[in-house]
Amino acid sequence: MKFRIGYRTLKTALGTAISIIIAQYLGLENYVSAGILTILCIQVTKKRSLQASWHRFQACIIAMAFSAVFFEGIAYHPLVIGLLLLFFIPTVVMFKAKEGVVTSSVIIMHIYSAEKVTAALLLNELGIITIGIGVALIMNLYMPSVDNKLKEYQRGIEAHFKKIFSEIVLYLKNQDSSWDGRELTETARLIEQAKGLAIQDVENNFLRDENLYYQYFRIREKQFEIIERVLPSITSIPRHVEQANIVAEFVESLSRGIHPGNTVLIYLEKLMRMKTEFENMELPKTREEFEARAALLHFVNEMEQFLLLKRSFKGLKTGEDKSEAAVTN
Repeated sequence: MKFRIGYRTLKTALGTAISIIIAQYLGLENYVSAGILTILCIQVTKKRSLQASWHRFQACIIAMAFSAVFFEGIAYHPLVIGLLLLFFIPTVVMFKAKEGVVTSSVIIMHIYSAEKVTAALLLNELGIITIGIGVALIMNLYMPSVDNKLKEYQRGIEAHFKKIFSEIVLYLKNQDSSWDGRELTETARLIEQAKGLAIQDVENNFLRDENLYYQYFRIREKQFEIIERVLPSITSIPRHVEQANIVAEFVESLSRGIHPGNTVLIYLEKLMRMKTEFENMELPKTREEFEARAALLHFVNEMEQFLLLKRSFKGLKTGEDKSEAAVTN
């Protein structure tokens, strides 16, 4: 079994130790709680970490206020803790800080154990909260780049698109139906994983709501939906017709264009010329020929939508020179 320690685990371990050391050095009571706060606030992305920290900070402040009112106003008794929580939890939920319920409950127990609310106690708890959350935010300032992984997903998806198109070409030319369709399942999985990673990358950059990679994978997802939609009709053509070879040549050309650096307009022009050529051909003479040509025309129209999806895309930046290149079709 492969044993691996991730960067988040390292940050959590180091941050927890630092929080406890600082809180202990400052002579705070219950200093270990600062470490617990750090563990809870270190999240997968900067955005989630900031949200978790803010929610826990809110909840802890509310908990201190409620503790002072209920314990000092009624009594230091276990039943009062239950009564306090009956009002405290809905309040925290109302402030959309429910993530902080467990953490703030620890603060409530600290105050209950002290059996007296004083300025020193509240400052002590505030110190624990500030250190625990502050260290977590500092540790989460570093997030490793996922660009290489995103590019890997991009290459994988493009390779699968090429394979799918090559199988379509084989069927159109030779009616070869030996393909097992494995790439379809694999492509769907890659797109879903790639989108998740792209969203994670967005959440690590506060100054943008979306990035080009996420747009790219969303477009690929829509294109893949088109491929899945047309495959049944294209692979059930009742007989081979002349137009099938023309479409096959176009799809073959299209598959070669699935890489950075080309322009979608080239393929749209080819497609328009092909549609015009079809219109000028003789009408079908048999029902089978009519059905075959109708299926091919439907496929061509779907390929037009496939290409139009990419036309408005700004493009991805390529490796070393960072020059912008449109990822075509």
